[in-house]
Amino acid sequence: MSSLSVLQGLVSLMLPDHLLEYFDVVHVEERKIPEKERRGLESGEVIIHLEEHNEFRSPEKGHTYRPNGFYETSRINDFPLRDKRVVLLIRRRRWIDEQTGQSVGNKYRIVTEGTRHTLEFADFLKETFGYVPDSGFFA
Repeated sequence: MSSLSVLQGLVSLMLPDHLLEYFDVVHVEERKIPEKERRGLESGEVIIHLEEHNEFRSPEKGHTYRPNGFYETSRINDFPLRDKRVVLLIRRRRWIDEQTGQSVGNKYRIVTEGTRHTLEFADFLKETFGYVPDSGFFA
């Protein structure tokens, strides 16, 4: 087994289900959080940059699409690793429907509505605390 496949396997265990089917990990960084900015016990954060594959999955019959850059990057909280917050920075692609002139993109259910938490993480927080905190170590 190559070291690349081992790393991909490890990353796939850390990220929400099926995310790597639609996105590539393009960069991972670790940032120390100054003590005055901490909201809990965290000492830092792991930031995982993901970029959507270049494939529009819902084309309308008879329409053509051309790439049109990216939407604004989304910042999403996920399960912490050790004493570090995990943040997913997701760049979704955008296309122009040449028949209508509208900007279109793929749709995903990554976050729980009304939060900036992944579906699984928000479910865990709700089960643990009875609600999804919007401040502190988990936000």
